[in-house]
Parts: sequence; structure tokens; C-alpha cells
Amino acid sequence: MLWLRSALFNLLFFALTAILAVAALPVLVLPRRCMLWIFHAWSWIVVMLLRSICGIRLRVTGTEHLPRDGAALIAAKHQSAFDTIIWLGLLPRPAYVLKRELLWIPIYGWLVRRARMIAVDREAGGAAMRHLMRAGRQAAAEGRQMVIFPEGTRVAPGAHVPYQPGIAALAAVTGLPVIPVATDSGLHWGRRAFRKRPGTITVAILPPLPAGLRREALLQCLEAVIEAETARLVAVKPVDNSVD
Repeated sequence: MLWLRSALFNLLFFALTAILAVAALPVLVLPRRCMLWIFHAWSWIVVMLLRSICGIRLRVTGTEHLPRDGAALIAAKHQSAFDTIIWLGLLPRPAYVLKRELLWIPIYGWLVRRARMIAVDREAGGAAMRHLMRAGRQAAAEGRQMVIFPEGTRVAPGAHVPYQPGIAALAAVTGLPVIPVATDSGLHWGRRAFRKRPGTITVAILPPLPAGLRREALLQCLEAVIEAETARLVAVKPVDNSVD
């Protein structure tokens, strides 16, 4: 039954994504807010499918730490593809920091470019960091909410990789406090797993870190608070790192 539910969800997920992507093509010539509205609707439809088909519910805590409007800088734990979906629904004007290779995907890349997400060439070294800072400064000036995954990749529950310095560069150039986010999404929508396991995904938005922290202090503090809260969330559930 778990396999069948997962298969049905995957089928509907990819079909929905393809249909909305094609239907959104005319929006490429309309204002960017129309594109963000489509992303917002897609995000919540996916959440609804997870709940109705896979028995996966969503619990978001700490929403009081998000600004009701205006610029924000969010550093989110990244365990699952779910993490790249949910912020499109939670934020009014999200600006994801993502790898440039995603722009090469037909249709999807066009939509991401039109939504003016922040695409970074991770092989470009210093040039990539300068581009990130310029784009981050512009996004903050426009009152957008930037989402960056400081680990740089999806990391299975219980595993660990060093946090990357991009978040510190964004904090320095924008002057915004960093809002840490922990999650246990990988326990239900695995990193490369076909099966979707029923339960509740928790997205824990933590108190903002003080603005103006030096790079090393910011990275150490950010990693400490996110990893501690993630460990607490994961501790009450069994960890499944299997690959289907």
C-alpha cells in the first residue's frame, strides 16, 4: 500500500508540474507577480496531495519570526525536495538561491528565470560570490524574502556537511538578520527515495540571529542552532536513509 500511494503521488506530482509549467508559459510576458502566484498555488497543491494520498501532514512552527512583509533572509535545512517546494507557499515574494544548472531545464528554467530566482554558478569561484551579493542586494531592495540552503545540497537525516559561506555574504551585504530553519522532512520524503512515508513534516522557524555577526561567528551559530533543533526533531522518529 505504501508503494502504491507513493507511485500515485509521484505520478500526479510530475503530471501537475508539467501541466502547470506549460500553462504558465503565457505568463512569461506578464508581470512577475503572476509567476509567483502560480508557484504559490503549485506549492499548496503539492502539500494537499501529500496529505490526501501519502498521509503526510505539515506542521510549521515559529511563523512569528517571519516578517509579515518586506525583505528577509532565511537559511533553511535541506533534507528533501519538499524543502524547495514549501517556501513558495509560505512566503509572499520568495527569491531562492539555486544552482545555475536548473536554468537549463526546458520550461522550468524559463519560469525560474522569469521569477528572478538567484541562480549561482558554483564552479565560478569569486565571480559566483560577487553575483550572489549583487543579486541579494537587489532582492533585499525589492522587499523579497531570500531562501538559501546553507549546506548547498540535500543531506540525509543524521548526516552532516559543512555550511557554505554564501549565507554570510548575503547577511553582510544586505544587513538583514538570518532566520534559521530546521526540519525533519527527509524522514518522510527521502533524499533519493521513491516511497513517501506517512507522518508529520515539521518546519521549525527559529528566532533570527543578530544582524552584524562576523562570518565565522555567524556560520558557527547558524549551524549550531539548526543542527540542534533538527536533531531534536529527528530524535523522536526512526531515521531511514535507505535508497529506493
